[in-house]
Amino acid sequence: MLIILLILAVALIVISTTKFKLHPFLALLFVALLFGLTAGVPLPKLIESINEGFGKTLGSIGLVIIIGVMIGAFLENTGGAVRLANGVLKLIGKKRVPEAMSLVGWLISIPVFGDSGFVILNSLNKALTKKAGLSLTVTTVCLATGLMATHTMVPPTPGPIATAAIIGADLGLVIAFGSVISLIALIPPIIFAKKYASKTWLDPAPDLGEGDFDKKLAVAPGFLHSIIPVLIPLLLIVLKSFNDLYSIIGEGGLKSGLDFVGTPIIALIIGLLIAFTLPKKLERDMLSTQGWVGKALLDSASIVMITGAGGVFGKVLQNAGLGDMIAPLLADYPMGIFLPFLISAALKTAQGSSTVAMITTASIITPLIPQLGLDTEVSKALAVLAIGAGSAVVSHVSDSFFWLVTQMTGMTISMGYRIHTVATGIVGVSCFILIYIAHMIWG
Repeated sequence: MLIILLILAVALIVISTTKFKLHPFLALLFVALLFGLTAGVPLPKLIESINEGFGKTLGSIGLVIIIGVMIGAFLENTGGAVRLANGVLKLIGKKRVPEAMSLVGWLISIPVFGDSGFVILNSLNKALTKKAGLSLTVTTVCLATGLMATHTMVPPTPGPIATAAIIGADLGLVIAFGSVISLIALIPPIIFAKKYASKTWLDPAPDLGEGDFDKKLAVAPGFLHSIIPVLIPLLLIVLKSFNDLYSIIGEGGLKSGLDFVGTPIIALIIGLLIAFTLPKKLERDMLSTQGWVGKALLDSASIVMITGAGGVFGKVLQNAGLGDMIAPLLADYPMGIFLPFLISAALKTAQGSSTVAMITTASIITPLIPQLGLDTEVSKALAVLAIGAGSAVVSHVSDSFFWLVTQMTGMTISMGYRIHTVATGIVGVSCFILIYIAHMIWG
C-alpha cells in the first residue's frame, strides 16, 4: 500500500508542478501532508515530521545555500566570472574552443547558477565560435554540458548541497568526488559535439563581439582574485572531510581550527568576505535590499524553501515506515547505487527542474539508504552524485534550461532535441558510469 501511495505522491508532484504550474514548495508540502494522512501516520507524529523535516534540513544547509548564491552574485556583477572564463581560454587556447568552453562552463557553474552561467557566457561563446569558423551547435553543447555537470554535482551549487543535507552525506567528499567525476565526464559530450553536432550548421552571428568582452575584462578583478572566493571554501571543506577520515593532522589545536574553518557555513562565510573585495570599491548599495545582496537573497529564497519542503517530504516518508516496507523488495532486487540515479532521471525528464528532481529523489531515498547498502560515508557521497547525474538526464521542453539554450542560440526545437537533449543525456550517463566505478572501488 505504501509503495502505491509513494508512486501516486510522486506523480502528483510532477503533474501539479508541470501541468498546473504549482510552485514546487507547495507541491512538496501538500503532497507530504496528504501522504502522511493517507499512510496512517499519527497526527502528532505528522506535525512533528513537518517541523523536524523543515527545521533540521534548513538548520544545516539554509545559510550555506544563501551565502553560496551571494558569492556567485559578486562574481557575476564584478566581471569575475568573465575573468575566470578568459583565464581558462588562455590556458586551453582559442584554437581549442570546444574544449575551452566545456571547461569554462564546468568552472563557472560551481559558484554561479547554470542558467546564469549560460547567459553570461553565451555572447563570448558566439564570438569565439565565429572566429574559429565552427558551428554554434558544437560549442553550445560543450558549454551547456560543462555548466550542467557542476550544476548538478559540485557544491556550493544549491542542488547538490540540499541533496547532501537531506541524505546526511559529507559535503567535502561530495565536492572531492564530484569535481573529479564531473570533469572526466566532459570528454564524451565533447566527442559528441565534434563528431555529431558539428554536422548541423548554426551560424554564431554574435550580437556581442570580443570588443565588448574586452570592456568587461578591463574592469574585472584579476584571475587569482576571482577564483579565490570559490577555491578557498572548497579546499577548506575538502581538507576537513579528509582529515576526519584519515586523521592527517591528528588531534589538538590545529585540528580544532580546521574543524571550525572547514565547516561549510564558516568556509563559505570566509569565501563571501573575500568576494566583498572583488569590486574596486565596495559600495553600500551593493549590500542593500535593492543591491547585489538583496537580489541574491531573492534568488536563493525559492531554493531554500523547496529544500525545506523536500526535507518535510522525506521525513514524512521515513516516519510512515517506507524503508521497512521496501526493504524486503530491495533484498530480492538489489539496485544499490542505480536506484537514486533512475528515480532522479525519471523525475528530471518528467518535470524539468534538476533541483526539484534532486531534492525529491533525496527525500525518497533517505529512508532506504541502509537497505540499498549506501550507508558508509563514501557511499552516501556517491549516492548524492548519482542523484545529481540523474538530474541531468535529460533536458528537454519541460526544462527552462532547454528553452534558454535554444532561444539564445537560435536552435529550433527539433534541433534542440537532437543536439542539446541528447548531449545532456550523454553527460548524465557518463557521470553515472564513473560514479558506479568509484562505488565498486571505494563504496
